[in-house]
Amino acid sequence: MRRAIYPGTFDPITNGHLDIIKRAYRMFDEIIIAIAESEAKKPMFSLTQRVKMVEAVTSDLPNVKVIKFNNLLVNLSDELDANIIIRGLRAVSDFEYELQMGYANASLKKELETIYLMPSLEHAFVSSSVVRTILNFDGKVEHLVPPKALELIKCAY
Repeated sequence: MRRAIYPGTFDPITNGHLDIIKRAYRMFDEIIIAIAESEAKKPMFSLTQRVKMVEAVTSDLPNVKVIKFNNLLVNLSDELDANIIIRGLRAVSDFEYELQMGYANASLKKELETIYLMPSLEHAFVSSSVVRTILNFDGKVEHLVPPKALELIKCAY
């Protein structure tokens, strides 16, 4: 079975994230979306809220599993028997950070492969931090997040 992990904070999940999930879904038998606790980042939404958003958005994808985690990604990959990590790249600045993380993970576990996917052009500028900034100013984010996530964002925010 080809199983891949798509880790992140998903604070909140965006159309860019969903684009990556759907494209990875066509490549692998199972996608495990691993939502990081990330208390150091002080997320806008609780871990429980983020899990509910991702579960709602991916409910029509039967081979997608949503979990939470708070440990090293290499340890999670061992627990899940998954040696493929999916990461999204929007810009050169993402590449530099993601390359460093990919090498760090590979130094801890040689079998771990990281696959980088670029979102479709229309989602290339979308990030969770952009969505959070707009939300902080009561701006509209309907075009940046999936409808099911938007419903939960409105309830939480």
